[in-house]
Amino acid sequence: MKFLGIIPARYASTRFPAKPLAILGGKTVIQRVYEQVAGVLDDAYVATDDERIEAAVKAFGGKVVMTSVHHKSGTDRCYEACSKIGGDFDVVVNIQGDEPFIQPSQLNAVKACFEDPTTQIATLVKPFTADEPFAVLENVNSPKVVVNTNWNALYFSRSIIPYQRNAEKQDWLKGHTYYKHIGLYAYRTEVLKEITALPQSSLEIAESLEQLRWLENGYKIKVGISDVETIGIDTPQDLERAEEFLKNRG
Repeated sequence: MKFLGIIPARYASTRFPAKPLAILGGKTVIQRVYEQVAGVLDDAYVATDDERIEAAVKAFGGKVVMTSVHHKSGTDRCYEACSKIGGDFDVVVNIQGDEPFIQPSQLNAVKACFEDPTTQIATLVKPFTADEPFAVLENVNSPKVVVNTNWNALYFSRSIIPYQRNAEKQDWLKGHTYYKHIGLYAYRTEVLKEITALPQSSLEIAESLEQLRWLENGYKIKVGISDVETIGIDTPQDLERAEEFLKNRG
């Protein structure tokens, strides 16, 4: 199978404008993401709506494709980019442009989901550990996932799912394995075309999670597991944490 990696990158961001061009350890955030992906997949492109990001990607020798400024999601941007790039790719992998520490093991885990010929869409989860504070589980910016016995997603929520009716909350992480969603998606090329044509669904609007649109319309989302903790960069404070992480790792 052939896998195409697409990294959507917008210049405008409410919490952190120009985030892809922020400097992390001497390189732009978008360059760090690109370098983590290139070589693991068959090909990789940054998909952007801004000429400054386009110029930055070309400057470090990366591949880039310009897309519309009107997309509401990274998935929509991925589809336009895929259509422009062409080629005979079986699967498109959507890598968030603010995940500079995404690991090859995570990309390989999502690729492995397509060894099952029935897989339409794939994503990753990381188990919460029993010693994490309850506040980490409660964080609404960290969506939770429940899966069935075939490791297909049953539901994604910003709330804690499942609710343990007969246990004290401080014991929930000890009594059940909860899964944190990692925002990495992969779609069969024909499925990507189909899901971008779907209107927003009621569950998606309620939770502000686009993957619920796909579940609500009957698509299956295969779930792979990762033990890697990554640092997504949503704010300038996250960038500072990422700098510390780089120094400590070095």
